[in-house]
Amino acid sequence: MERKRSRRQLVGRRMMVRALALLTVTLAFAVAAPTGWAAPKYAAVVINADNGRVLHARSAGQRRYPASLTKIMTLYMIFEDLRAGKITLKTRLKVSARASRQPPSKLGLRRGDTITVKQAILALVTKSANDVATTVAENLSGSEAAFARRMTRRAQSLGMRRTHFRNASGLPHRRQVTTANDMATLAVAIQRQFPRYFGYFKTRSFRFKGRVYRNHNRLLGRYRGVNGIKTGYIRAAGFNLVSSVERDGKRLIGVVFGGRSGPSRDRQMVRLLDKGYKRLRILAAVKPPPRPRPRPTLTALAAPAPVVPVASAATPWGIQVGAYANAGPATRATEVVRDRLPDLLRRAVTRVEGVTRGQAVIYRARLVGLSEVSARRACSLLRAEGLACVPVPGALPTEMSG
Repeated sequence: MERKRSRRQLVGRRMMVRALALLTVTLAFAVAAPTGWAAPKYAAVVINADNGRVLHARSAGQRRYPASLTKIMTLYMIFEDLRAGKITLKTRLKVSARASRQPPSKLGLRRGDTITVKQAILALVTKSANDVATTVAENLSGSEAAFARRMTRRAQSLGMRRTHFRNASGLPHRRQVTTANDMATLAVAIQRQFPRYFGYFKTRSFRFKGRVYRNHNRLLGRYRGVNGIKTGYIRAAGFNLVSSVERDGKRLIGVVFGGRSGPSRDRQMVRLLDKGYKRLRILAAVKPPPRPRPRPTLTALAAPAPVVPVASAATPWGIQVGAYANAGPATRATEVVRDRLPDLLRRAVTRVEGVTRGQAVIYRARLVGLSEVSARRACSLLRAEGLACVPVPGALPTEMSG
């Protein structure tokens, strides 16, 4: 009996030791996992880069971690300073101790090293070097934090309303977020505004100090028409990709977030781009209906309207879903929300209006011709999805613009 009792006690002690060991490991993983980070989530959008029309969208307005897609914005800032004459391709950038300590992917730069702006561009495009991204930030803005604030301001001015940057590389930061829609906006902007420099994104390889670094974008040369632009990965985001493609004069921008692996992300991008071009062919084959002519009464009513009580059932309403620096993103914003609420916004009329603010022109993205109830209902649903929306009284439908 004593032997059986001793054996049971020994087994019990062993089970307790194992349970404690398992608990210790579990707690270690919990401590190591960054708080506030979600598991990788899928999001995607494909747009016609020529007119901003959305050809496919899934969770495209939901915030995701950009990972190294952040470097597209870093490169945008470099191109902007090149165009302004603040730097040249031969300007040498000095590497700080902080920059040299950045984790991979990196070139392995050391404190006191220098690198030219052109070398920095190529290293960011191909190797996606984090030490180079920090070096660029510190040289162009004094510190990486200041550079990140500058990146965010520029992103906001481009219409990237749900994007915030905290560093120049895309290394993990729980408050560094963007959306598929915003990355598509950035891809269009950098292509249109910097055609002289956009060609760097199709660089296949880069040689530096005797080593050759190959571009992480495996669709270059493997999918017809791809001319850029960037991959990205961190564990919290999954595998991300922004692609630019041109075929037969038709340009598409595709964005994929949250791939399970690089190859599966690439296959998904190929499927979406194939579907995008197929939809373009279908749309081209359909003869568009004639544009409606504005009725004289509506044209007259387009002038400043008399004050009408808000509660009046006769008052026309609309919704405003953003104000942008360019008409393209404004039009795309209206298409996105129309796709989200097809029944509620079926009869709404798109209106993209240019309004002068100081010395600049902003473009208001609106869907008009709604009742007050419909406008408020639409904004309630859109805001629940994290999209901007403001009900606008007195919004009369005229000929469709944008």
